[in-house]
Amino acid sequence: MTTPQFLSWAATHPSAGRSYNEDAFVDRPALGLWAVADGAGGHEGGQMASGMLRSALEAIPESVSAAELLAEVRAGIEATHISLRALAERDGRPILGASTIVVLMLRDEHFACLWAGDSRCYLLRDGVLQQITHDHSLVQELVDSGAIHPEDAEAHPQGNVITRAVGADMDELVLDKASNRTQPGDRFLLCSDGLYKSVPEVELARLLAEDTGVPPTQAMIAAALAMNASDNVTAVAILIGGRLE
Repeated sequence: MTTPQFLSWAATHPSAGRSYNEDAFVDRPALGLWAVADGAGGHEGGQMASGMLRSALEAIPESVSAAELLAEVRAGIEATHISLRALAERDGRPILGASTIVVLMLRDEHFACLWAGDSRCYLLRDGVLQQITHDHSLVQELVDSGAIHPEDAEAHPQGNVITRAVGADMDELVLDKASNRTQPGDRFLLCSDGLYKSVPEVELARLLAEDTGVPPTQAMIAAALAMNASDNVTAVAILIGGRLE
């Protein structure tokens, strides 16, 4: 394969409020594949669910085509969902472990994003940060229906309730998809809710745009900890058009 012109960084932290980390990430620039998974179900269940997703995506060979990559990602996520549901049914529980997932794939001046849950993908282009994903959460449904204002979403008492996740008790896991062309200089951010709920989006855009020599993900984690983030915090940043040393 031709060396892709991507630079990427990834970081995760349990936060000051947690003694364990249920988040996981995938950082595979040679394949053009990145992901963030935010597990739920406690130390055992949440870590297991997000870890299984990471393992499934890490197992995809680098030799696959763009179409094969999309199919492999879907298959890996679906297989993880089936395995988690089987484990829950074996133990007689509605949910043993579940996880959000957001995946970014980059090939041939195109991107594709798949997701379930409220982990997000952002695109910074020409100084403007736009959210590519649309949260699968109770609060987002309330915002969409007009029941609450967007500015009231973050402080809502049910702000942590997600409506779709890998391993959740549902007949079929549906992954939403967004795709478009990329441009040189585009910067993507994948993150768990522990980041965007503690660091304002205007600050995320500033940190994603900076070229200070400090990895943007490291700066974002530091910003979240400075804001006393109480949830696990994970960030993966990708720059298109970067030079790989």
